[in-house]
Amino acid sequence: MEASIALGGNPNSGKTTLFNELTGARQHVGNYPGVTVEKKEGTCIVSGYRMRITDLPGTYSLTAYSMEEVVARDFLVSETPDLTINIVDASNLERNLYLTIQLLELGVPVCIALNMMDLAKNRGLEISAEKLSELMGVPVVPIIARTGQGKDELIRSAAAAAAEKKKNPPLLISYGQDIDSAMFEMEEEIRRYNFLTDIYPARWVALKYMEKDEQILGKGRSRNQEISGKLEQIVEKVSRHLQRVSDIWPEAVIADYRYGYIRSVLRQGVLKENHDKNRMYLSDNIDRVLTNRFAGPLIMFLILLGLYQFIFTYSETPVGWLESFFGWLNSRVSESLPEGHLKSLIVSGIIDGAGGVLSFVPLIMFMFLGISLLEDSGYLARVAYMLDRVFRVFGLHGSSVMAFIVSGGIAGGCAVPGVMAARTLKSPREQLATLLTAPFMNCGAKMPVFALLIAAFFPNHQGMLMFLLTLISWGGALLVAKLLRMTVIRGESSPFVMELPPYRFPTFKGLAIHTWERTWQYIKKAGTVILAVSVILWAMMTFPGLPDSETAQFHRQRSALLSSVSADIAREAETAGEDSEISEAAQVLKNRLNVIEAEQAEAGLRYSAAGRLGTALERISWLAGFDWRTNIALVGGFAAKEVVVSTLGTAYSLGNVDPEASGSLGEMLVKAPGWSSLTALSLIIFTIFYAPCFVTVVCIAREAGSWKWGAFSMIFNTLLAFTLAVLVFRIGSLIL
Repeated sequence: MEASIALGGNPNSGKTTLFNELTGARQHVGNYPGVTVEKKEGTCIVSGYRMRITDLPGTYSLTAYSMEEVVARDFLVSETPDLTINIVDASNLERNLYLTIQLLELGVPVCIALNMMDLAKNRGLEISAEKLSELMGVPVVPIIARTGQGKDELIRSAAAAAAEKKKNPPLLISYGQDIDSAMFEMEEEIRRYNFLTDIYPARWVALKYMEKDEQILGKGRSRNQEISGKLEQIVEKVSRHLQRVSDIWPEAVIADYRYGYIRSVLRQGVLKENHDKNRMYLSDNIDRVLTNRFAGPLIMFLILLGLYQFIFTYSETPVGWLESFFGWLNSRVSESLPEGHLKSLIVSGIIDGAGGVLSFVPLIMFMFLGISLLEDSGYLARVAYMLDRVFRVFGLHGSSVMAFIVSGGIAGGCAVPGVMAARTLKSPREQLATLLTAPFMNCGAKMPVFALLIAAFFPNHQGMLMFLLTLISWGGALLVAKLLRMTVIRGESSPFVMELPPYRFPTFKGLAIHTWERTWQYIKKAGTVILAVSVILWAMMTFPGLPDSETAQFHRQRSALLSSVSADIAREAETAGEDSEISEAAQVLKNRLNVIEAEQAEAGLRYSAAGRLGTALERISWLAGFDWRTNIALVGGFAAKEVVVSTLGTAYSLGNVDPEASGSLGEMLVKAPGWSSLTALSLIIFTIFYAPCFVTVVCIAREAGSWKWGAFSMIFNTLLAFTLAVLVFRIGSLIL
């Protein structure tokens, strides 16, 4: 047998932890159809009973205030899962049961997972799961998702409830005489004309109209404008009455009565408090230090610095192993394949291109492990809380902090979900300023570029430099946000309120799943998008190829050089392998032949489509210290920032003019003419600030509602990045 299970709950209620406990590795991540909200699905098998579990987006309500709430509600209505497991934080029972009440009002089958029972006990709370189950009319199972305690009982209860396929009648709550009478009148109209009753219960439709739920209002108007108008008139009438009598809106009355219902349930032997209400909890005591006005920011900087030191220290060896592996693979393929375009594609386009990006998988994995540790422990929410004071100065909202962090504010992440996270902001101006500046963060796609250049040119200061780059990206984003808020996006900032979840010890299983999920996304991107772009750029760097006249000229140089020495020396130089012992004269000849061959390769690369583009851009890019090869890589970075590394690998593989410059790409760059630590720093600054990748640009346009903002982000960011890179390179050249 098989059942469909939805997993719903408030943010920070332990929902994702429970999902990982139930499904383990049997899960996959995608997006809900038509939207960019992440969708997680997995399976759990109990006694031969297979349950398909969908982890719904965390939400406090089923009223459509955000895309996450719309997605969660639409899934429950359209997919009609056999059961919804509602994760409830036992230490914040009253607030968490608000969503439970809404689920019951919608009429969906519910099983309550009473999570964090250990934390509730530490706070002096005694909760009777049996009494709560009796009063709510649904199964209630106490659990501790972090340790897996109660998991088996929850699964058995969920399986039994799902197998019953019992349809509970929607929960009916009285909202006072004024609203109840209006709701009764609305229900009669809804039932008489079967208005939206094929989708929702009649009373629930009336309730959503009373709450002025924009999504339901839109559906109703498109279904029947006349009936929808009548319902809206009833709502308007009761709204005017409540405003005149009590100076309150219907939505607030409904929320008050729901909380009143919850409190009446809790007082009937469900909840007993045995603690001193003035007592400080452990999380509060920790926060007195970690969120202190003076000590908090200092501790935060030390934590970030320690994170970067950890990442670069422990990832250096495995990164070296992978670089050696791809170097060995390169030489093996080169030896086994005949000269030609196929060999060039595999060696230069694929191995040196996508392989160069895959070399950084260990670094990315350690980075995601560190971020998951901070996230699962609850510390990232404290970072957002502390930075709110700073953000308000720059015209942003405290909630913008999480969008920045998701985008890579603590190196890693991705600008796409960061841009999407900006939709939680209520102010359109703050939302626009956030989604335009979030791509300045050091996302996981930029990390291979930084790792390559920092390891090659600043090997003794890797952690410190990465920490400074984080400060630069945050500082630049805030300054640009201030500029935008003072010019094209003027307006007042809105107040900031956020929840600080309790501190928790992350579980090994949770950390492993989160780290692997994100690392696997990076690997898939390298094996699909990056590989495809690398092959395209290889083709652009290979074709149309040198004209016959220039190719013949290089052949004449080679023939002239060979004819200038004896036949024995020429034969020895041409047939000897890389490690063969040959005479000094043959070695000199071999080196000179390699130089001619490399010069021909460079000439071919310059003559290619990509080479011509890079050379044309060099008329301007020399101001920032970028040569034509770097220009090719940066153009490829418009598709995805990791392509900068893969394209540099391909460019220097195809057109290497130094026969001694072998080894890793970093070693080749250090020895290449025109490269220096100042050039590397200029390129790093440019990479931080220039145009977001194409997927992010599309996301910005979609979230902002206009392609003009997507175009603005590409043009403005690139001009800003180039200006900063020129300043860094020119001022640095004067000082050094």
